[in-house]
Amino acid sequence: MTARSLLPLAAAAAASALLLSGCASSPAASGAGNDDSVDIALVRQLGSGDYFELWLAGAEAEAERLGVNLSVYNANGDDAQQALDLESAINEGVDAIAVDHGFTETVQPGVTAALDADIPVVAFDVDAGDDRAITIAQSDSDLASLVLDELVADTDGEAQVIYAYVAGFAPLDRRNAVWEDVKAENPDLEQVAQIGVVNESTASEVANQAKAALQANPDVTAIFAPYDEFAKGATLAVQELGLEDSVRIYGADISTADIEVITADSSPWVATAATDPSNVGAVTVRAAYLAATDADLEQAIEVPPTLLTQDALREAGVSTVEELSGAFPELSTPDVAPVD
Repeated sequence: MTARSLLPLAAAAAASALLLSGCASSPAASGAGNDDSVDIALVRQLGSGDYFELWLAGAEAEAERLGVNLSVYNANGDDAQQALDLESAINEGVDAIAVDHGFTETVQPGVTAALDADIPVVAFDVDAGDDRAITIAQSDSDLASLVLDELVADTDGEAQVIYAYVAGFAPLDRRNAVWEDVKAENPDLEQVAQIGVVNESTASEVANQAKAALQANPDVTAIFAPYDEFAKGATLAVQELGLEDSVRIYGADISTADIEVITADSSPWVATAATDPSNVGAVTVRAAYLAATDADLEQAIEVPPTLLTQDALREAGVSTVEELSGAFPELSTPDVAPVD
């Protein structure tokens, strides 16, 4: 939420849902489909919401470019189903497995079983619980640092802040560690409330929580919401209370829906730090391909984020994620796990 983690982890949810609990997954194949192709299983905990849909689109496009047969398993937030999906991928005898989000206790048995069977595993925004797995993550510490530097600069390090956070999601936990450091370094930043929920209606429920927190703490001038579903919910709350002129929101992650919210007139969401989800999906598939073909590969791979302010997005005239890389070329990282 991415994290993954977690990323970077409704309206990516008030307009689209993060999870669809209880839905069984089924693999869908893409790629060249010839006998010489590399077979990769993508085992996902989450699949719905703008971020996760764009991530998958990037993964599938890269698989097609490389001639990879990509089987996609989507547990739709059902952790038990994700464990079963891992077992199914192992039984299929694929050349590599990519695990997208999840919890260590859910994925570790399957990850270890795969590695014991000489199937390499690439894990994105999840602690796979086995040091032999290759890890991929947005640099969540850099992501949080970028947007928190903006918050500190805008407030001169003095503000009452509402914080959105749910523990247990690897990317959110990494972002939380940075927030704790920033608070320690800026004692005049006072966290007056913590909100947050991750479920099938994340943004709408966070909106309700943020509204209550804002009403209880009328001197709040900033909300740190380091996940775009949280930031969307916070935006709804600020707008419903008519506080756009006094409260600023600092988020994380990016999607087309996020860009629409950030660049809208009088939007309180003034900055986000993000990677391009399509690019991260592509990096993950490249890493799995390299692992499957015994190529040299770093054990821990990080995709660097970029700060995207409201002013910069408006000036660039960007309205979709597909346009982001053209306006902000640093979001594209072909040099991370490169495949010619």
